[in-house]
Amino acid sequence: MQPGEQKQPFSLRKRIHHSNHALRGVGIFIKDTHAAWLHLFFALLAVYLGFLLRISNIEWIVILLTMSLILAAEAVNTAIEIDVDLKSPEYNPKARDIKDIAAGAVLITVFLGGIIGMIIFLPKVFALFYLK
Repeated sequence: MQPGEQKQPFSLRKRIHHSNHALRGVGIFIKDTHAAWLHLFFALLAVYLGFLLRISNIEWIVILLTMSLILAAEAVNTAIEIDVDLKSPEYNPKARDIKDIAAGAVLITVFLGGIIGMIIFLPKVFALFYLK
């Protein structure tokens, strides 16, 4: 808030309007970010396997949190890349570092998401094929 500004009262209409901006951002993210398509593919695969293998409620929570963390990390990475491209259109080694660090954060979430997926799904898949 700027000095001299009065605090605005809560407005449900303004909250809904801001939600529309967020939904627009999600749409742009899904439409324009090819990596998001890959993450969504694996998220849908995890949901399919979850139903197929009848994972527990706790496992669902872990899978859903992992999926949302990966997608959120990719969305933040995309926003950082767009911002860096706008602020530094010419090559700058610091701009490259910023983009690489943001991409590294996505890589960390994807790597750990893969480990979580293997911990949850591999024992059930092995039991399905080897314990009959």
